[in-house]
Amino acid sequence: MAFDDVLASRFERANLLYLELLDGLSPEQLGSRLPGLPSSTIAGQLWCVLGARESYPRAARAGSWQGFGGPLEEWEMTDAPTVRAAFEQTAADVAVWLGELRSDDDLRLALALLEHETQHHGQLIRYLYGLGIPRPESWQRQYALDHDDA
Repeated sequence: MAFDDVLASRFERANLLYLELLDGLSPEQLGSRLPGLPSSTIAGQLWCVLGARESYPRAARAGSWQGFGGPLEEWEMTDAPTVRAAFEQTAADVAVWLGELRSDDDLRLALALLEHETQHHGQLIRYLYGLGIPRPESWQRQYALDHDDA
């Protein structure tokens, strides 16, 4: 398997994890913050993922950073079907971009985007534990999480 195929496969897997997570979250959970800690909401974490998925390819295509922005407004982020649709669309857009990688700089941005996705997985795991939200089975398997709800 070629490196670009492996990279595309890892992005696809990261996206499937996000989709399964979204399938189980209510609007209230999407708007939840970690109690007693400075934190954004779960929706804020997801907004950052969506923004990176738009911003990194745009920077690669332009040859320089073009700013950070996502496909949804903050008020849209607590509607799980809307957020899910944005994850599906940005995943498709990233898949196209990965097929366009031509330079070391493009590859660096693609790897940075994958690191960003994985970093948010880790943050979201803490949110799920901290808020008592059950972790999806795919997350349990991917990250060898325990099955306790605590």
